[in-house]
Amino acid sequence: MNDVKEMSRTVRSSELFVGIAECEVEEVLSRARAVEFMSGDVIHAEDDPIARVLLLMDGRIKKSKCSGNGQEAVLRLGVPGELICEPTFLPRSKHSSTVLAIQDCKALAWDCTSFNALLDRFPDLLTNVEQILASRLAELTQRFCEVSNKTASPRLANGLVYLVGRIGEAVGSHIELRVSQETLGQLTGMTLNSVWLQLSIWKGQGIVKLRRGIVEIHSLPHLLTCGELAHCPVPKGRLAPKPVNDGLNRASTQ
Repeated sequence: MNDVKEMSRTVRSSELFVGIAECEVEEVLSRARAVEFMSGDVIHAEDDPIARVLLLMDGRIKKSKCSGNGQEAVLRLGVPGELICEPTFLPRSKHSSTVLAIQDCKALAWDCTSFNALLDRFPDLLTNVEQILASRLAELTQRFCEVSNKTASPRLANGLVYLVGRIGEAVGSHIELRVSQETLGQLTGMTLNSVWLQLSIWKGQGIVKLRRGIVEIHSLPHLLTCGELAHCPVPKGRLAPKPVNDGLNRASTQ
């Protein structure tokens, strides 16, 4: 019981448990089991049966989908506190995308039958799940519109601003994104060469600096302007100071 109470304090900020009474959170957690994945593990592949719900507690994942010609599109980079395997309300459903651990990950897992029973018992939990699914759909719709209607420069700028709010780390006067240029291309529908050329232009303008597997944002206001987002608020999300000893020991996004 003490483990459940401790875990309850840990997950209070998770999107799954927002606004849910502590006693209900503890009941939901008591039905979960802890699972771990090594960096590079495929957590589930496209067309695998949906058998469990996963809440990421530590690490980072990449959700992607491959086209018929083998090109990969990154749908989402998942961070701690998020559902990375969402529940389904339909029997015999299959995953529509692949989820890969790009860092060592820890997660809580519920089998679908148990989780759906919890949704029946706790209406607030069901409401949160519905809101999560709706927000995922809205996010994908927005990004589809950007890829369809915007040119390369604003697409890439929007992609970087999106990542600032999710995986950005404040380091002194700049923001670091641990993401490869290949992943940026897969996230924004651009070729690797186009990403490199645009980042090189911004590097010459002092907007970004480039290191292996890392993009440093040195002028977020200019990036917002490039993304045609000049009147939008600066994203905060999970942006936080970088730990003193973090260095390059953390795994880089593949």
